[in-house]
Amino acid sequence: METIKKSTDGRWEPSPGSVYPLLSWLQKNGYTDEVPSKESGVKRYMLTEKGKRLFEEHVKFKEKLQKKLEFLAPPIISAFWISAHPEKLRPIRESERRFVKALLSLRKTLEKNSTERAIKEVGAFLDTTAKRIEELSERIERG
Repeated sequence: METIKKSTDGRWEPSPGSVYPLLSWLQKNGYTDEVPSKESGVKRYMLTEKGKRLFEEHVKFKEKLQKKLEFLAPPIISAFWISAHPEKLRPIRESERRFVKALLSLRKTLEKNSTERAIKEVGAFLDTTAKRIEELSERIERG
């Protein structure tokens, strides 16, 4: 449960009441088998062939969803900008679309080719970029 919390950056804090029924369901439906554990009171599970197929199906679904997000995210985000001042913001529409598309592409690239160095480099770049955007927003707000 702690591993899930860490890997989701705290967005999901599973409880025994959510994890154990799920593990039970997976085992009951043939997706996992319990494997012997040397640790007392600790249960370990391994995916069965059926479970591996289910996992692969979910990975493919996630990839399809990401492709749709790559297509839909720029227009959806642009809609927020456009609705307020359609003509005033038209000159930045393409730049904004490229920014969102590049960010989604970077995320996908990192998922496939993540090294510690690449993650640090991307993290530093995103922090710097976010700070510059925040500073720009504040400067524009002040006039």
